[in-house]
Amino acid sequence: MSDKNEIPDFNPRGPQLVYVALADHVAARIAAGELSPGARLPAERDLAVEYGVAYLTVRRAAQVLRDRGLIVTVHGKGTFVADPLPADPTDGRGEE
Repeated sequence: MSDKNEIPDFNPRGPQLVYVALADHVAARIAAGELSPGARLPAERDLAVEYGVAYLTVRRAAQVLRDRGLIVTVHGKGTFVADPLPADPTDGRGEE
């Protein structure tokens, strides 16, 4: 993906588990360049409000993104888009 317009809408009622759908949506934002390597992500509680999901759903999605190598969390500083990114930021989508 190279264009922000290609990011699909987040659908919490789709066939995937909500946390996987959320992780895939954030991964698509990273792949589209909306979230650049090194950029700080909003706090998990803020993301929960933004996406209209439970805080624990965001935490679980963040773990999926960490497992994919897309984000890193620095204790006391926040969560950031990985720099450098893996070769394919969307690799592993929907496999959780």
